[in-house]
Amino acid sequence: MRILVLGRTGYLGRHVVAHLRGLPDTHLPEAGRSPTGAGAGLRIDLAADSPDRLAKTLAEAAPDAVINCAGATGGDAVTLAEVNARGPAALCAALRQAAPRARLVHLGSAAEYGPGEPGAKVTETAATRPLGAYGATKLAGTAAVTASGLDAVVLRVGNPVGPGAPPTGLPGRVAALLREAGAATGAGAGTGAATTLRLGDLSAYRDFVDVRDVARAAVLAVTAAGPLPPVLNIGGGEAVRVRDLVHMLARRAGFGGRIEECAGTTGGSGRSAAVSWQCSDSTAADKALGWRPSYTLEESLAALWADGGTDTTGTEGDRSP
Repeated sequence: MRILVLGRTGYLGRHVVAHLRGLPDTHLPEAGRSPTGAGAGLRIDLAADSPDRLAKTLAEAAPDAVINCAGATGGDAVTLAEVNARGPAALCAALRQAAPRARLVHLGSAAEYGPGEPGAKVTETAATRPLGAYGATKLAGTAAVTASGLDAVVLRVGNPVGPGAPPTGLPGRVAALLREAGAATGAGAGTGAATTLRLGDLSAYRDFVDVRDVARAAVLAVTAAGPLPPVLNIGGGEAVRVRDLVHMLARRAGFGGRIEECAGTTGGSGRSAAVSWQCSDSTAADKALGWRPSYTLEESLAALWADGGTDTTGTEGDRSP
């Protein structure tokens, strides 16, 4: 089976590729925005290439399936629209020309739902009311995929956490700050009691899901027999107060200082700052894919801290392969 992974160098994409490499009889064509040298792979830029150019490249790749992990989490509204909305639309148009029978697995975001009802889990049939450009552009990408007529499914992912988490998301950012605090005090993995971390408002609730579980869901979706529902939630299934996550990670780091929440301080994700509650119901993914989260939040944070914070990318999957 030939599976083309777009956004393979980003946070989610790298984990998806790692899981796919464990499958027998699977070939992963390599692609990137600026491949160079012999055998460097295919050149694909979803944000800029025309559908016709993409179609020619896809015809060369001849994929049986495509997993689109490419997406931007930061940048201005134009950048977000180019990558998160225009990109999936162009990809679908190209697939209809070059590989109309290929399955498409597209990674969406729980931010597409917008504010949740405290105490409730949101299902795939819930209204979508995204706040801000990120959620709106991700929703536009989902609409392009679900209306494409392709054999396609959107995995609407909660807040990924785990090894390699980038500093653009709250878990990765807090881990980086804890490491910086430890280095500044010469305390190694821990820090002195005099150290203070100043973060933003940590009162919101989020549905955190291990990045390795997200990758496993993508692999299950790309290899599942028969048609799948157009959208499936992939989340941890529990609303966790962000403050609790921060303190869990601080304990993991052996942090002995103070954590202060300061108005106007960058401490989390600006793309969902106005959403106080998010929690997804992943029952449909269990039914369609046999998928359930397998890592606890403690296990995810342990893996994040042990990983050493090597990921410095600023997007969920890079803006292209």
